Amino acid sequence: MTSTLGRPRHATAHIRLRVVHVLTGGTTATVWLLLPATAHAPGHPVAAAPTVSTTAPARTDTAPAGATPAGTTRTAVGFGAAEQDGSAVDLALPLVVAVAAVLAAGYGYVRRTRRVRTRTTPALVPSAPPAPGTGETERQAREALIRADDCVRASAEELSYVAEAEGGPAREALRAAEAELAAAFTIFGRWAEGIPEDAHARRQALVGVVGRCEEAGRRLDAEAAGLDRLRGPAGGPALGVAERRFRELTARAAAAQGTVATLRERYGVRADRYTEVALDRLVFATARLNEARRAVDSGDGREAARQLRAAESAISQAGIQIDGVERLADRLAEATALVPAALAAAEEDLAAAREQGAEPARADEVLAAVRETPRPYDPLDALRRITGAVRRPGEARAEVLHEAARLVAEAAVDEAADYVAVRRGAVGADARTLLAAARQALAATDRRAEHDAEADVLARRALESAEADVRAHPAPYADEPGHPAGLAGAVLGGVLLGEEPDGGPPVSFGGPATRGRRTLP
Repeated sequence: MTSTLGRPRHATAHIRLRVVHVLTGGTTATVWLLLPATAHAPGHPVAAAPTVSTTAPARTDTAPAGATPAGTTRTAVGFGAAEQDGSAVDLALPLVVAVAAVLAAGYGYVRRTRRVRTRTTPALVPSAPPAPGTGETERQAREALIRADDCVRASAEELSYVAEAEGGPAREALRAAEAELAAAFTIFGRWAEGIPEDAHARRQALVGVVGRCEEAGRRLDAEAAGLDRLRGPAGGPALGVAERRFRELTARAAAAQGTVATLRERYGVRADRYTEVALDRLVFATARLNEARRAVDSGDGREAARQLRAAESAISQAGIQIDGVERLADRLAEATALVPAALAAAEEDLAAAREQGAEPARADEVLAAVRETPRPYDPLDALRRITGAVRRPGEARAEVLHEAARLVAEAAVDEAADYVAVRRGAVGADARTLLAAARQALAATDRRAEHDAEADVLARRALESAEADVRAHPAPYADEPGHPAGLAGAVLGGVLLGEEPDGGPPVSFGGPATRGRRTLP
């Protein structure tokens, strides 16, 4: 059995015994040294010395000068010689004991040191706390990715309220943070695929993910105070900018609702969730803008800044959803125009394949099913099926098929990105990693068909993973009546950090150390 530090219990007992021996010997020696001095100290009685009476015989000769007269009694004090001999003994014995105790302790120390140096079994000695296992390191990496991604998104939101010509250092910090985050997502994505295979290397990869995310946060934290100074007080131009953007989005939201109804009727595509989220965020922003204006009028600058930042983030998310509706409508119209040309190009591709001896029977079935699809139908889904049926890696194909595949991939990536952006309070690391990989594939410069197809697949997987995360996430404040309208959606969307009963502070530009700085004492 070992102690908590790893040393055998019997070894600890031996050490304690040697310490006791040394202390006992030292104490005994000290007492022995002090006893003689104590005995002769002033104020202590001293035993009378024994006296010896001797009578000198009568002599007739003349005694030499200075001699004791004959016949007188001579008293000899017999303590002087005995005192000298006794003092020597009193001093010698304690010294011998002390030296023996020191020699014994030294011999024990040398013997133990020699045994430790020459033994063949590893010593159980105290060490630094063990490094976290792979499971714990993976948890840390996932949390770091989510935190860094949220910080980058919130920072971009606030920077959107700053004039393009201003905020140079903050924009540079944001670009640097985005690069660090992209690298972290790449490393984690490869790790999820089993690369590298070595256990130690896999753990180091996760450590690298955490390090990249922390560096991204430090870059943003370093410029948070500078951005606050640039933006100035909430009662200045900032509040007016937010109110103007709010009014513009409110008008566009009404038009977006009509667009959603048209998309459902014309293409059978349901885009209701875009406008539902947009309206929820605008309702929340309405209350926050009103609170910010009241705080400005009362001279409470801190409260005004807090309310304004919450309103800005909600307005940004409402804008993302309205942009998404308008963009989806444009892409569906473009896809509708591309379907006939894509079908013709795919048929030519299949004919060329048959001339080379191939028998693409499955492709014929897919194309036939697309032609027979009843209206209304989703033209983006039709293009996905067409391009997938005739996709053969490494082979050239008609430009219209490249264009169709690109349109499908862009639509899928944007849909997943829009969904994550307004529900990031519930979306986990897997969905974010897949989305980052889809964006990377879409950004490939060589424009190969494989990249477009990969981006489409990854984006749809990211959307599925994000939807599963949201379904599994408990609805914030759902069981607590009396909360302001839009509060639950604001926490789900990461507009508020959700750390307090009222939803917590709003997110701001910065890393983990500064993004929630707009809170009240």
